Amino acid sequence: MTGFTVQVNDEANKQTNRFVLTADPFRVDVYSGDQLVMVGNQRGLFNFEHYRPKPQGLFAKTISNMAKWFMSNSEGDTNADECTESCWEEQFKSSTDSKPNGPMSVGMDFTFVDFDHVYGIPSHADSFALRNTKGTTDPYRLYNVDIFEYEVNSPMSLYGAYPLMIAHSAKPLTVGLFWLNPSETWIDIESSNSGITGLISNLVSEQKPNKLTHWISETGMIDVFFLLGPSVSRVMEQNAQLFGTTNLPPIYSIGYHQCRWNYFSQEEVADVDTKADMYDIPMDAIWLDIEYTEGRSKKYFTWDPVTFSDHVSLIKNLTSKGRRLITIIDPHLKKESNYATYDESVANNYLMKDAKEDKEFEGWCWPGNSVWPDYLNPVVRDWWADKFDPKHFPGCEDCIVDIWNDMNEPSVFSGPEITAPRDIKHIGDVEHRELHNMYGLLMTQSTYSGLVKHRSNLRPFILTRSFFTGSQRSAAVWTGDNMSKWEHLKISIPMLLSHSVTGISFIGADIAGFFFNPESEEIVIRWYQASVFHPFMRAHAHLDTKRREPWVYPDFTRNAIRDVIRTRYTYLPYMYQLFRENERNGMPPMRPLWMQFPTDSKTLSIETSYLLGSNLLVAPVLDKEINSLEIYLPTDAHEPTNWLNVWTHKVFAGGQSHVFDVDIRSLPIFQRSGSIIPKRERLRRAAVLAVNDPISLQIFLNPNGEATGSIYLDDGQSFDYRTKNAFIEGTFHFSKRILNYSFESGKPDANPAWLERVTIFGYPSKPNRILAQMASDSSKQTQLAFKYNAEDKTVVIRKPSFTFGQNWQIKIM
Repeated sequence: MTGFTVQVNDEANKQTNRFVLTADPFRVDVYSGDQLVMVGNQRGLFNFEHYRPKPQGLFAKTISNMAKWFMSNSEGDTNADECTESCWEEQFKSSTDSKPNGPMSVGMDFTFVDFDHVYGIPSHADSFALRNTKGTTDPYRLYNVDIFEYEVNSPMSLYGAYPLMIAHSAKPLTVGLFWLNPSETWIDIESSNSGITGLISNLVSEQKPNKLTHWISETGMIDVFFLLGPSVSRVMEQNAQLFGTTNLPPIYSIGYHQCRWNYFSQEEVADVDTKADMYDIPMDAIWLDIEYTEGRSKKYFTWDPVTFSDHVSLIKNLTSKGRRLITIIDPHLKKESNYATYDESVANNYLMKDAKEDKEFEGWCWPGNSVWPDYLNPVVRDWWADKFDPKHFPGCEDCIVDIWNDMNEPSVFSGPEITAPRDIKHIGDVEHRELHNMYGLLMTQSTYSGLVKHRSNLRPFILTRSFFTGSQRSAAVWTGDNMSKWEHLKISIPMLLSHSVTGISFIGADIAGFFFNPESEEIVIRWYQASVFHPFMRAHAHLDTKRREPWVYPDFTRNAIRDVIRTRYTYLPYMYQLFRENERNGMPPMRPLWMQFPTDSKTLSIETSYLLGSNLLVAPVLDKEINSLEIYLPTDAHEPTNWLNVWTHKVFAGGQSHVFDVDIRSLPIFQRSGSIIPKRERLRRAAVLAVNDPISLQIFLNPNGEATGSIYLDDGQSFDYRTKNAFIEGTFHFSKRILNYSFESGKPDANPAWLERVTIFGYPSKPNRILAQMASDSSKQTQLAFKYNAEDKTVVIRKPSFTFGQNWQIKIM
């Protein structure tokens, strides 16, 4: 057995990681420090098929007969070439897939040693902790397709693919494996308690859980990245270093979005805008689906001259109120002469090509007969980007719209599996099968590039349905066309968590379900509640459903929805800070419980609750007609963790389950002890209108009487935070009855927001007095007004009035 060892010093974690490789048999042992964590090809499933020309004539017949004989007579492995005619051509229903290079699949097995839970590889409507598939169901499939009314609790492929699997144990230890291949991929998973023998040690895993995985892709290379943690945060950071993070979004985009297929006229859009104000419901964006185009023809980059005759005024009016119009732009182009975008694409050879003929590939989609841009071609990407010059679209130089890239798997109604045939050609005769899962990524990168290029200094927002590794750099994602059913509500949280842990962190699900009418107002309320802190919050509905904007419901339901949306807006300063954190280090805003409590083994399979950052736990009601809910509240290994019910102000111990009475208005939210959360309690109609408004702090002390937190402020919409250092970042620390604030970075005058209120939960006795002072001048102290609630042990301090570009402290005497 010959081989070699590669050592990599991990200075951040003060350990040496090792890769031990042998050639015969081929095997890779991966060590995080001294711990064997992954083994590649332990089961000998490595496979790399070679390109080969199709045999012709008598030779082809002879080869086919030999293959059939060997396959029918062999009891085991054989060196015979088992290819028959199907190796070069396959039928799928009425479609023929030509394969000029023959079979091209690659595969390899990987064992996660001493792990019982693996996560990730979105997108699937399945459990958060990935289940075993071997012998029970199909493997998990990664092949981006337009799924109509997708099933839940299924490994079937959906709209996006991110081939990163993360393993976590409560030791704690976290590692990841990334399989860089954008072709169709299958992943089989099974559990084993068999011991694993390391190449440089004796038996290192005996009767301990191991996860055995087998990865197979249709074509391409075997290109694998090992993320060795060893902590959760380090794995997130390693993924971010490799593939990027979500750029800090404009603050409006983390507000509430109102959408349906379709608002058919500018009058309808204006009515949605007016009704939101009439009923005091904060709202940041209104969306236009495919029917806004000229003659409802789905000719993108056009406007209907009748129903949107003055779209410029509509856009400017929304912008003046702090809101945005977001329009859909799909990749399919209507095949119609005198449609400028189509004519340009044909004249310049910008389209994907048919597999057999030297002409554009044609298929059926929303416009009817359609063609598709070849985004693999950098010239096409530049051309597409220039389509977003505001003078061209929306057609006014100082108009601002953001973009929804849908149907970009790509969806082809007439294609196999409602997507593009695998054998159509990109530039350089690259077959589509080789990069299928990247198509949506290439499209959104082009769209993002265009918006950045042609808009003066404004951060863009793009939503995409299809995604691949790296899509997080240019777009938010949603889980596609879900259904208005309880099981789809319940599966939304594990789906979003699966995306979050792999880097697709700006993620949401259509509120109340896209297909079908809700069965009751109860499910509508519960869906809004569950989505309260989803990173992306949008209500959306199918063309054939009844209208379901919040104000169409009776007072009780409308008010319940309004209260949920208002709750979100109250916590937007905290959410915005989390998006800034995500941009820097990859930690997602929406987190599984084990991400923050890695040693708590009871969190490993929890998928009905989630964390917003490290300090808020949300446990929504996901089943109908229930009046009690059992919630597990996690604990930290280093110190006891308590949890504050943010509504009742009652405190509950971590590390155990609690049963709570619930009614239709209940939305269980808990704040972690030892945390300081920034909020805004003055509500505006839109998020950007509040970026300079006062801040309140919500502090919940830990058993030692301490708490920490941070804040991030900027203008909420421009790139000035990057180019001009125009932001404020600071940290809070409460200890020994003193709240200290430190301005850490940015410009002191970048944001004028000031501190309006401080609420401290868990303070044991009534203060005598409270003093405020600048940290640099202890001689000037101001006495602050306060109230104390002995029952809640709560101190409320009024109007300290400090800004956040300076250092200060508040002393409780």
